[in-house]
Amino acid sequence: MALISQKSFQFYSSSAPASRSVLTTLSKRLSFISGQQKPQNCSSVAMRMLCFKDKAQYMFCRKNHVQLRIQALSVNETVHLCGDHGSSTKSNNMWMDEQLFLKKLNSLCTSKEIFDFLSSLEVMSDTLASGALQRISEVEVDDNGLKNPEGVLENEVFRALCFQFEFESPKLSNTGLLNALQALIKLRIDPQSTLMASLLSEGKERLDKGQLTVRNLCALGESLLELEGPGCAMLEQIVNHMQEKDIEKWSPREMVMVYKMLQVTAREGEQYQDLLNRLNGVTLNIVAQLSPAFTSIILNSLVVLHQTQAVPLVTALCKHSVKHIPYFTDDELVNVLEAFLYFGHREEIFTEALETHVPKSIFTMHPQTVSKIMQYCCQKMILSKPIFDAAAEGFISDADTFTTDQVAGYIIPFGTLNYQPPSASSLFRKLETILHSRFSHFQPRTLLNLLHSCVLIQRYPVNFLPKIFSPYFLQQLQAQPPGLDRIVTSQLTQLFLTVTLECPSYEGPRLLPKYQIKAFLMPHSSLDVHLLKRVKTGLIYLLKKRIYFASEVSTPYFYTVDIEIKLDEEGFVLPAAQCEEVHRRIAVCVDGRNRFCVNSRNLLGEEAIKQRHLQLLGYEVVQIPFFEIESLQNCRKMAEYLHKKIFPHTYRLGY
Repeated sequence: MALISQKSFQFYSSSAPASRSVLTTLSKRLSFISGQQKPQNCSSVAMRMLCFKDKAQYMFCRKNHVQLRIQALSVNETVHLCGDHGSSTKSNNMWMDEQLFLKKLNSLCTSKEIFDFLSSLEVMSDTLASGALQRISEVEVDDNGLKNPEGVLENEVFRALCFQFEFESPKLSNTGLLNALQALIKLRIDPQSTLMASLLSEGKERLDKGQLTVRNLCALGESLLELEGPGCAMLEQIVNHMQEKDIEKWSPREMVMVYKMLQVTAREGEQYQDLLNRLNGVTLNIVAQLSPAFTSIILNSLVVLHQTQAVPLVTALCKHSVKHIPYFTDDELVNVLEAFLYFGHREEIFTEALETHVPKSIFTMHPQTVSKIMQYCCQKMILSKPIFDAAAEGFISDADTFTTDQVAGYIIPFGTLNYQPPSASSLFRKLETILHSRFSHFQPRTLLNLLHSCVLIQRYPVNFLPKIFSPYFLQQLQAQPPGLDRIVTSQLTQLFLTVTLECPSYEGPRLLPKYQIKAFLMPHSSLDVHLLKRVKTGLIYLLKKRIYFASEVSTPYFYTVDIEIKLDEEGFVLPAAQCEEVHRRIAVCVDGRNRFCVNSRNLLGEEAIKQRHLQLLGYEVVQIPFFEIESLQNCRKMAEYLHKKIFPHTYRLGY
């Protein structure tokens, strides 16, 4: 460990007399430990040094990093630092007890308080000095960067510390070196500065020599991820060192750091799958100890690394995440939701926890987080009225600030799950206002998805359909990958059919036949073949012959009818193949579980609009929901049920 003398705080003096006076006074109060003077013509200090008039200045450059422009050192400025030879004494009141130091440091809330505290000390270890830099980064850095750049970067104490860390890096302890590196990165110090280059070079040298512990390797890896990103070659070297270590002895923090490094080093291959398998196994045993942040990071890593085989770990983490929902940050909750979606996991207690959390937090949550929650509900077919009602209120209040993707993310699930909240009128008025003002800002496919979801729940965007059916918009759709595929043409055709059947006052352009699909694509409402077979068996028992009904019948109106029964004018059943004297057509909709929201009797939007349109096209629609026939044990009971549902006014058909 190195000892850092406060005498060095006198360097970086400005040529201004007042500044020199202050530093002279400061230097007289502080004493040396020991050490050799650095060359007096040093031209590099906390950052790369550039002469700029007569005073130190800072500037923002390269991804918001900070680079100091400072005047060259005067010939009288010196730096003193003592290497740790293992026999240094901590007596004579030169040292402050480490625990007292850290306790005092953590009680300080501004950089000025920290600098004043450091100025009162005669000497400190490099570990404590790096801890002071870390505390400065904690109190002075927020999401927008340094809150007070001038107050930190032009402070003489800060510069003295930086100077010694740069020129005495070989004498630093591993902890002092790597903690200082992490703190300076958080302070947005220019990665190309000589200070950062010196610390990184020293870290690389110790890595090459195998001198770093697991904790040190993780600290260096974290710094490299922040500083250089996935392209850093040293990360793979660190991971290779980690493979030789005993995972059982790692702390949760170290395990999380290795997951983060593996995300960027193992993404394209399976060279680290053995390490991942061991890491997944050990992590499974400590899931209960993981914080919200660690839970989120590991789930995100498992997604990025495609760990679909780690089912026990994924399940345990998903269950563990439930208790953290009130404490996740927005980004952390998004990571968790993406993991649920990627691994196809669903926990009822997770949804219940969201239902408690979202209504209370809707006005403070980031709109992207709410969009992700709505996407989760939509893809899992979960109609959660508390969540949807809260999302509607949040949209009405704040949608003017949303991105176009966020607008769509809020609204589309309402159509998909066929739900209109109590505030539906205000919700769709707000949507219409946004569409009027920002129509051209939406990507074509996003806009089509949005408007299509509206018609599913009988909200008709008639003011915008002329633009949707225009050749210009259709060309834009075709140009946006994957172009006019079956999903797009199905949505366009359903919009066209909707205005034809439900909006008789619409007089705008229509969809040209070349853009119309022959049969709608119903991705969420596929036919339950097993349930259909049971219904068909019951109908044969009821009608005596198979010729009296047809199944999976294509119509001229783009829909496929599950079962069609034809009747003549007197109500007698006709053979399915007969086309003359057909007076009535009955469309029997055999609705399995997949046509309803999960644990609900609420039809999905695409099935609801189908049944609505069939009725408008002249069919008598009879719904056979799964929950009404699941308990029917034999053909006779099924026939009795079908008789009452399909032929309620006929006394007996002879079964």
